Amino acid sequence: MMTLSKAGTYPSRTPDPMHTWKSADGVRLAGDSWGDPDGTPVILLHGSGQTRHAWSGTGRALGAAGFYAVAFDARGHGDSDWSPTGNYSQGVMVRDLEGIAATFGNRRPMLVGAGLGGGTSLLAVGEGYLNASALVLVNIAPSIEPVGVSRLQSFMRQQPDGFQSPDEAADAIRHYRPHSARAFAPEVLTRSLRCGDDGKYHWHWDPHFLAWPRDLERRHTRFSASARKLKLPTLLIRGEGSEIVTKASVDEFLRLCPHAEYVDIQDAGHMVAGERNDAFGKAVLRFLTHQAEADQAPQRRAVA
Repeated sequence: MMTLSKAGTYPSRTPDPMHTWKSADGVRLAGDSWGDPDGTPVILLHGSGQTRHAWSGTGRALGAAGFYAVAFDARGHGDSDWSPTGNYSQGVMVRDLEGIAATFGNRRPMLVGAGLGGGTSLLAVGEGYLNASALVLVNIAPSIEPVGVSRLQSFMRQQPDGFQSPDEAADAIRHYRPHSARAFAPEVLTRSLRCGDDGKYHWHWDPHFLAWPRDLERRHTRFSASARKLKLPTLLIRGEGSEIVTKASVDEFLRLCPHAEYVDIQDAGHMVAGERNDAFGKAVLRFLTHQAEADQAPQRRAVA
């Protein structure tokens, strides 16, 4: 159940998750779903510092189109447990994804991952941990801009003791991404903040997540190797104004994975799904629908 904060306008926590799963090391993962459970499964993985609610619009659209969309909070984010050991490595994120994909039995899921979730998806497929039927990567590539990453991390580290109000948090987002009106809309903020016992508003993720070491050189080597191994239908989506994934990053990825399709979303930055959910959702739905129809065509011919 959702309860109101003392201000009476912003909820103190997000709606209860529809589903929970246990990871291999006992961390509870929380998620929601849309559509018919018998439909083609699509797993939606959010970016650093986000929650499953970043995918609500996309999830509803996929469910209405006949897919079974599942979005879950990465460990340390949203309503999922914080790791008791502070383990937020890419490897453990891949194992979490493996566990959720296993609930579909022999059905191969489609993966849609943004930022952190895109990296998890790329490694899960490229390193052979998961047999997916299609892959959508959102603002993620082997090469990322260190300056853009540093600026994002600085934004995420703001106000470790909490914000006095949601409006103060909105100002922080506005400063980070001045042209993103959607990023600080009230309905978005309510799902990105939690109200603590001290009455202050905190981002809905474990601060220890940022303490996990990131070796960009090792990351590039590992992500590049995975990109070369991709055989499944792949779509790369980039927000035109992203300062983390540049056009040069895209060109390198397309050389590593020549069969991949690419879409550039105008008037959007790194948080493309939230900034231009309309254009983003159409691109994802068009690609996944085409792949689903292609997968079903041999079955229809066999029946005929």
